[in-house]
Amino acid sequence: MRLIPLYKWNKGLHSMKLSGVNFMSQPWAGGVTLLVCVIIAMLLANLPITAHFYHEFLETSLSMTISNEAFSISFPQDMTVEKFINDILMVVFFFTVGLEIKREVVCGELSSVKKALLPVIAAAGGMAIPALFYLLFNAGTSTAGGWGIPTATDIAFAVGIMSILGNKVPVSLKIFLTALAIADDLGAILVVAFFYGGDIDMPLLFIAILLLACIFAMNKLGEKRMMYYLIPAIVVWFLFYYSGIHSTMSGVVMAFMIPMDARFSRSYLNRSNRKYLTRIIRYDDDEFEQGVPFPNGPQRHCLRRMSYINNNSIGMSYRLEHALNPWVNFLIMPIFALANAGVVIPDISFFNIFQALPLENVGFVGMGIFFGLLLGKPIGITLASFIAIKCKVGAMPEGASWKMLFAVACLGGIGFTMAIFVDTLSFGELDPATTEMLRSSGKIAVLLGSLCAGILGSILISLFSKMEHRTA
Repeated sequence: MRLIPLYKWNKGLHSMKLSGVNFMSQPWAGGVTLLVCVIIAMLLANLPITAHFYHEFLETSLSMTISNEAFSISFPQDMTVEKFINDILMVVFFFTVGLEIKREVVCGELSSVKKALLPVIAAAGGMAIPALFYLLFNAGTSTAGGWGIPTATDIAFAVGIMSILGNKVPVSLKIFLTALAIADDLGAILVVAFFYGGDIDMPLLFIAILLLACIFAMNKLGEKRMMYYLIPAIVVWFLFYYSGIHSTMSGVVMAFMIPMDARFSRSYLNRSNRKYLTRIIRYDDDEFEQGVPFPNGPQRHCLRRMSYINNNSIGMSYRLEHALNPWVNFLIMPIFALANAGVVIPDISFFNIFQALPLENVGFVGMGIFFGLLLGKPIGITLASFIAIKCKVGAMPEGASWKMLFAVACLGGIGFTMAIFVDTLSFGELDPATTEMLRSSGKIAVLLGSLCAGILGSILISLFSKMEHRTA
């Protein structure tokens, strides 16, 4: 589900040379990295040599215990490697997603009603219809609570496929799907916050809300130093973690608290740069004949000041988003995939998601997820877009046809990061053995549904592109 900023389709964040190609700057790089990690995780979980070590490692305790004869305290409570990944590392992922959503809402593709209406309405349809598809197979059973699994789009894979297809996809539809994914992410965040938390500890939640109110007031008073936001963010995480609200939501909430305005104004930036450049030239003239290498001591001071002022002339929100994006795309999300995509496959029949699991009072989890992604997503996105355009609350993306919009909507059925994340939160009210079997079945369905959605979308885009070129 990693978001690709709309202005970075053809630009890179960092340099990582791979056979002469700037790998990390490619829109498809995140999807390829995730796919490789999924394959590695499946192998680690099922090869006899590594399976035991893989599962033992994920269950390794990371809690710090302080004990004596009178008492024993573990902190954080019951923290394992797997929980560390899902409850701490994924906070950074959600924090980055929150920063990107905020940017798009403030000054991007969701910044005006006219821009936002079509992708927001399409995202709503693309969440509601997959949930209905899931409930069609699971309503009235103990597995009905997994309806949130097929509702999210993984933009990393979708963007990767659209990049490979090149100019077969109109740029307007690329922007439409990316903006839709941003709205989709916000919807998925709300789903997790309201439907997949635990029992709420109201006193801790009240303290968290009070702290957030103080941070919000600090923002409004003009505080723009990073440490005054990042240190309270750690406290907010602890309060969310122990209050019953899923801890990853603390990342989203804190992202919306981060100021977007720069600490220094443009006029101050220009004055300072002129002042320090003048000093650098003067110091160079003073010591050039003495053979002192550049930069000398005073010049280094000027350069450091210029670097500090230039850096703080960019809003904190933008700086954090830029700094965290490569870490999220190429470290945190791959680690999440390695930890959560390792499903144990006892035999080949486990891939048959159309058969009923040998459990009482459960529906067809695999079928609900598979058809929710493969059919529910494109139907929901296209139907909601059709209604919005016909009611004149949205406009058809420029140069796009209904056939191509439906084909691109099929790529919206690629659900990975958020789908698997919601899967790890589902079915927790059942006994551990049943929960584990249902979650494993759900992950297999997510992978198969995403694979089929990607193939279907690619075939339809190629087919419709050829048809449109013939008639042009």
